[in-house]
Amino acid sequence: MEKVKVGIIGPGNIGQDLMIKISRNPFLELTCVVGIVESPGIKRARDMGVDASPDGVDYLIQHYKDDIRIVFDATSAKGHIENAKRLRPAGIFTLDLTPAALGPFCVPAVNLNDDMLKQPEVNMVTCAGQATTPMVAAINRVADVYYAETVSSLASLSAGPGTRANIDEFTQTTRTALEKIGGADCARALIILNPAEPSIFMSNTIYCRVRNKDMDAITKACDDCLRTMQSYVPGCRYKMRPILKDPEDDIVMLIVEVEGQGDYLPMYAGNLDIINAAAIRIAENKAKEILGVA
Repeated sequence: MEKVKVGIIGPGNIGQDLMIKISRNPFLELTCVVGIVESPGIKRARDMGVDASPDGVDYLIQHYKDDIRIVFDATSAKGHIENAKRLRPAGIFTLDLTPAALGPFCVPAVNLNDDMLKQPEVNMVTCAGQATTPMVAAINRVADVYYAETVSSLASLSAGPGTRANIDEFTQTTRTALEKIGGADCARALIILNPAEPSIFMSNTIYCRVRNKDMDAITKACDDCLRTMQSYVPGCRYKMRPILKDPEDDIVMLIVEVEGQGDYLPMYAGNLDIINAAAIRIAENKAKEILGVA
């Protein structure tokens, strides 16, 4: 079957995990990987039979402008701002896995649609945003969430320098997603880096204050949402099913845990796995559109 050619900018941990995920996707063909220095990621790509270069985005555009239709940018916010200046004129659909957020936020379980696929690029929000926004959106549809609060606990070893240097941006971006995509009237997001050994799986505690306390409707909405998320993030599951925290109050509480697939990243790094899995789902849908596959 014909596949759509894709590229990766940034062959670090995220990029190398993407290489493996792309390699088993029936609609995507990894064609080029670029970085700015020779690195283990560049070597891995070459070992996989993929063209790889340390000459950056300019190499990719110069050699593959007419072939590559989708690019994953796994560099940094600053790097993506510069890369976007070259990718947009080239007409290459871009999945931004950095905090740059030049394009609209996309959470596949909530707002992946034809209009989103027509954008020049989309942003993957944050790992916490990918894990919690779908549940808030599901509850909001049936119960009208007027306040949402999420606490995402990540294994300390899974939080790289990019995450640590951008904690404020991480929490603000997640909060924005909870409001603008999740539908909460207002929201708050917290992140905890847990140094426990052995390392914990990503755990997301979600609190929603609701105007309609119909727990049957809320539970069904959350169950449906979880099945949708599991279709592209197999390790996503309840750690605690939705409950009404106090029958006299209006706080719905649940916990969603994410276990990684263990492709390149450790299985406890579900926070990194979920954002890659979400990006792959969007790329797959874009590829189907390009190929005319239903």
